[in-house]
Amino acid sequence: MNNKNTGLIATIAAVVLCGCPGLFMCFFGAISTFVSFVPGADINVGGSSDPASATAMGFVFLCLSVIFIAIPVAMGFFMLRKKPEAAIISNDEPLPPAS
Repeated sequence: MNNKNTGLIATIAAVVLCGCPGLFMCFFGAISTFVSFVPGADINVGGSSDPASATAMGFVFLCLSVIFIAIPVAMGFFMLRKKPEAAIISNDEPLPPAS
């Protein structure tokens, strides 16, 4: 396999292992943050019914989800970009004699 195929496989693996959980964490964090502002909502975060704990958990999940979503984006950018070709120096001169 060449580097393009390896980069594509690595990007797909990163999307499955980091991107999808990141999206799920983003949705869960947004819902948790939204529910903490609803009056009379049944909140249970680790045995606590405090809305502040639900808000904190929601913000933590939102921040973690940004990191998890950024990993496949960065991997795809760095693995699939077209790298500049190395300059080929053509030298038609004969090699000097070894001493």
